[in-house]
Amino acid sequence: MPIIRACSLAAAILLFTAVSPAAACMHAQSRSCIVGKISNCSGAAYVQSGPEAAPAKMPAPSTKAYIESNMKMHHGMAIPFSGDADVDFVRGMIPHHEGAVDMAKIVLEYGQDKKIRKLAQGIIKAQEREIKMMNQWLAAHAVPVQPGTMNPAHHH
Repeated sequence: MPIIRACSLAAAILLFTAVSPAAACMHAQSRSCIVGKISNCSGAAYVQSGPEAAPAKMPAPSTKAYIESNMKMHHGMAIPFSGDADVDFVRGMIPHHEGAVDMAKIVLEYGQDKKIRKLAQGIIKAQEREIKMMNQWLAAHAVPVQPGTMNPAHHH
């Protein structure tokens, strides 16, 4: 089965929603990340995850939010490496931390456990502080902020 370039979000859409395989495949072809084996994108596409794929079911709203957050984070972490370990670390960690903040906000919206909610609040505070510090470090070292990362002035 050929591997085509596809976006992880398209595979997630196909696996976790009622979107037709052909529609997910068309969406996948418009992206540039390799996510899996997608066969026959002319209309009879499917993602094979085992001998027999389970029927698609609608995910919980929190699951959809986590999928979107993860796709955004992984896309942001796909940086062009510079060869400077410090710069590459900071550029990769900013979207990683932004992903942690997004996930914490999702659990605050949908989660029920008081301990987890408190943990999420602490994660937001700590990660936002570190994002700010990393953006300041990049600016102090005349390194442009990676496109697609959050501007610290707009981060809540």
